[in-house]
Formats: sequence, C-alpha cells, structure tokens
Amino acid sequence: MYILGFPLLLGPLVTLHELGHYLVGRWFGVQAEAFSVGFGKELAGFTDRHGTRWKLSALPLGGYVQFKGDMNPASVPERGTLAPGSQRDGTFQNAPLWQRALIVAAGPATNVLVTLAIFAGFFMAVGKPVPVAPERQLTIAGFAANSPAERAGLRPGDRITAIDGRPVADLRSLQDAVMLYPGKRLDVAFLRDGIERTVPVTARSVEVKDRFGNASRIGLLGVRPASHADGYARQGPIAAIGLAVEHSVRIVRMMVTGIAQIFTGERSVKELGGPVKIAKYSGEQLSLGLLAFVNFVALISLNLAFINLLPIPGLDGGHLAFYAAEAVRRKPVGARGLELAYRTGMALVLALMVFVTFNDLVSLAG
Repeated sequence: MYILGFPLLLGPLVTLHELGHYLVGRWFGVQAEAFSVGFGKELAGFTDRHGTRWKLSALPLGGYVQFKGDMNPASVPERGTLAPGSQRDGTFQNAPLWQRALIVAAGPATNVLVTLAIFAGFFMAVGKPVPVAPERQLTIAGFAANSPAERAGLRPGDRITAIDGRPVADLRSLQDAVMLYPGKRLDVAFLRDGIERTVPVTARSVEVKDRFGNASRIGLLGVRPASHADGYARQGPIAAIGLAVEHSVRIVRMMVTGIAQIFTGERSVKELGGPVKIAKYSGEQLSLGLLAFVNFVALISLNLAFINLLPIPGLDGGHLAFYAAEAVRRKPVGARGLELAYRTGMALVLALMVFVTFNDLVSLAG
C-alpha cells in the first residue's frame, strides 16, 4: 500500500499543479518546451504541433513544465532572455508582469480547486454533518479521569457556550477550539442555572494514537457530552461549494496555528513530516478504502498549495514575491540578486527536506 499509495497521491497532484501553469501559459501565448509526468530519464513521449515535448519519465513522483526562456524546470530565467530580439517571442520572461504572476499562481490555484472539488463532492454525495441535538452535545454529562474542566469548577449539567470568547455551536466546533492548544489556558464560558459564567481551564496535553500507531498531541478539557450523535444532510452544488471553502479555510487556519506553535516552541519540531511520512500515511489511507484516500488527497493538495505559496525563492510564492518587488520598483530584480536569492532559497528548501526526512526516519524507527 505504501508503494502504491505514494505515487497515486503525489503523481497526479503535482501533474495537475503543473498543468495549471501550462494551461494559463498557453492561454497567454507562452511556449512550453516540455511537460513531464515524473522526473529523470524519459521513458516515452511525443512532440505536439505547438512544439511541446510531452513525456513520461522514470520517477513518477510529480512532474514539471518548462517554458521557453527557463534555464531549468524551476523557472530560473535563462541568461540572455532579457535581451531584445525576436528570439524572446513566446518566452516566459517576455510576458507582461501580470501574466507571469497569473501563470505562476495558476499552479497553487489548481491544487486549491482540486481540494474544493473533492470536499464539495463529499458534501453532495455524503452530506454535511448535522448535530441531532447541538445543545446536548455541549452539555456536560460527566468527566474523564484527571479532568482539567472538573478541577476548574465545571459541573454536570453545565452547557459550554464559548472558548476564549469564540462561540461554539456543537461538539465539533468545541473540539476544534480546544484540541490545537494542549497545555494552554483557555477561558471557558458556560451556562449554569441560566447564568453565563467564565472560568480559566488549562487544556490537558494528551498524546493520542490512531489505528496505525501514528501519534499526535492534542488538548482536551476532559468532559463527556450528553450527546454526540450526528446526522448527515446532502447539499446542493452551490451550498456544497460554500461548505468546501469554509472547511478548507478551517484546515488552513489549523496548519498556520500548528506551524506558529512550532516556531514559538509550543510544539516539537518532531511533529514536522516529510515525504517518507506522507508515503506512510498515503498507504494507510489507501488501505482504509477509496473515500479515506480521496479525502487525504484533498488535504495534501491543500498543503501543496499552501507550501508553494510561501515566499521562498524557487517556490511559486518566491516568484510572486519577486514580481511584487518588480511592480513596486518598476523594473525587474537584478540578475545577481535573483541568482543569490534562488541559491539561498533552494538551499533552504533542501535543508528543510533533509531535516523532515530525518524526522520521518527517526519517527518510523521509534
């Protein structure tokens, strides 16, 4: 499952990402010299009437599109492409600034569209989770052992209404408001005898494991709800798209929160995962069935978009940062500055890859 799941996950996602670049580039008249599914040695291919070489390469873990004027598949500008002359026709660097920005942004945008399409499909086919009794889901029926909520003074029958000033509507929103903050003091608002009160509760830090033994650290209040039953209501296309956007925004907020906690030391850097862990998770999700795997595809697609939009030279976000600087300066960033930035950016990316791969191997060995 690991061997099958990883290429089934990463290959199509990266190919679709690059296809987004390609289609918008073709729309603006930029010549694509090569479009590769996979990396490394070409196994098979053909050249279309536009001069693009479509090829299947030996390592099926992604792909790339190489536009005319690019020195390499990372879209580093080739020396001489800024010189005047007819040879610049159809080059990526010769396109207007706004077109280059849209071509670069099209890759992450395609990944976002894939995520939204999958989530919207789930909301239409399976339905939106609808609490059977939202108030009972937020009403405390009892406490777990060593419950921080019980120690803080909450009692059975209290109904939780807000966490840190943010209202909670059901059990799912309560879990989302707490689980990302293990060990953090939270202001828990609740109703008792019709009167709203607030008490500080330090969320208990608990390490939980899924059925495959993958561990994660979450925050818990230690309360048992009076009800946790959910129903599912199928949605129409418009409502499903809106819910997919809302769900995706929630996931991005969780990613940003997790990364910020790593930088502030609230979470260990050991929680960062790389390609080895993605391969492991992809195989595990594939073993659970098609729906679980497709849901995981949506999550990784959103992650790819998020990572690619980081302002690191060599990634799409780095290109967009240079275009923003060019728009402000009214001229491109100098060749020396570009070269230095790309080298630094790629060194940073490679160092991060080595680090997370080491993390993955240590985690698997454990």
